[in-house]
Amino acid sequence: MTLRFYDTASAEVRNFVPLIEGKASLYYCGATVQGMPHVGHIRSAIAFDQLTRWLQYRGLRVTVVRNVTDIDDKILAKSEASFAPDFSPEAGEVPREEWWALAYRYEREFLKAYDTLGVSRPTYEPRATGHIPEMHALIQQLIERGHAYPALDDSGDVYFDVRSWDRYGALTRQNIDDMQAAPDADPRGKKDPRDFALWKGSKEGEPATASWASPWGKGRPGWHLECSAMVTKYLGTAFDIHGGGLDLRFPHHENEMAQSQAAGHSFANFWMHNGMVTYQGEKMSKSIGNTISPAEMLELAPPRVVRYYLGQAHYRSVLDYRPTSLQEAAAAVERIDGFLAKAAARFGGDAGIADGNHGPSSGIDAFCEAMDDDLNVPRALAALHETVRAGNTALAEGDDAAARDAMHAVVLMTDVLGLNAVAGSAAVNTREAEALEVLVEAQLAARAAARAEKDWAASDAIRDTLNQAGVVVEDGPDGATWSLKRD
Repeated sequence: MTLRFYDTASAEVRNFVPLIEGKASLYYCGATVQGMPHVGHIRSAIAFDQLTRWLQYRGLRVTVVRNVTDIDDKILAKSEASFAPDFSPEAGEVPREEWWALAYRYEREFLKAYDTLGVSRPTYEPRATGHIPEMHALIQQLIERGHAYPALDDSGDVYFDVRSWDRYGALTRQNIDDMQAAPDADPRGKKDPRDFALWKGSKEGEPATASWASPWGKGRPGWHLECSAMVTKYLGTAFDIHGGGLDLRFPHHENEMAQSQAAGHSFANFWMHNGMVTYQGEKMSKSIGNTISPAEMLELAPPRVVRYYLGQAHYRSVLDYRPTSLQEAAAAVERIDGFLAKAAARFGGDAGIADGNHGPSSGIDAFCEAMDDDLNVPRALAALHETVRAGNTALAEGDDAAARDAMHAVVLMTDVLGLNAVAGSAAVNTREAEALEVLVEAQLAARAAARAEKDWAASDAIRDTLNQAGVVVEDGPDGATWSLKRD
């Protein structure tokens, strides 16, 4: 096998060779927990979940770190502006929701969304507020190496000196003089307006709980510093892959890379970025009302359908949402589940367990080639659906060996894509499925006996009862087959 991924830093597809044989290390940016998850957050998480699952399938032991930014200007602003969720006007008070309570509340909403859509929990999920000492140590390193300095005023800020690092701008291939000023602090304390904050001195009016003691005065970390400190703690100064949304390339990832490398760290061997989600070809914007949230999607379709939709495009491409998108995804999922249900009815639930033994017609080779080629999920899905078609043909023709082989392959492919990890996924190997099969087969046997006696009323009654229970019966030359209705 040859795994190949696009590296943003080199702007080319390169062979992926883990830094440590048999292992892979992945850090991808989680959320700033200031509000409910939006569709871009979830698309990114699904893309890197697919990557993780594929690396695991290829035999690598994967360590995944996804951070939580739980201290930030926006979180403080939301806390200041929002009332506590349990606030009652009759109480005669106007208590604000503490920033840390607001952050934790939204962190739980993100976890709920990730879990609902089958995103695997990372190996580590560190919070920024739990790593202040590591951030202090990194700042001190940068000061000692001549790449950072305390603010020129008395603000208590500490800045990264962008002109001290001759490779600043390398990730996004920009010239410093063409960059806009960093808007993260008062420029009066900076040598250059593009210098960005590593430490932000506490300001009047900010809650005391949102600052920590430091050698430079009480304050809190800058956003970019947080990730560099956390990834180094959990994955070391050199690791395989750093991921995140395309919108994070600049300034966040550019600044991460600069400050980490300036501290003497090799940092990420690969930078991988997923594309944005648009609404009928336009950027989503609350101001013009063309947005859809994961929660709204889950009101329109089951979790597996939503996951299929959000994970169906190539991770680097734009994913466009249209009013028919979830319907199309539902039809695709229904085709997969319909075949698995028919195959399970013929072979039993245990037959769906993938054992690694696949025939030449299983589609596995095409699927693997696509996933090895920069995680080309659209081509992989084409191989999956071709296997479903071949499996249905084999079932219709009575070719049990080919049908069983296709069933194994489809289960494996849907496992890799995370579709079988989602709540409500098709169960081809559960006690419930086996019990259902026994009960339905008993009804079909009774129906076959009634038809043999030409008791059409009894036959129709059994079929109608099964239909009301969500079981679709189809008569064929080899007898009746059944499948479950799909939402």
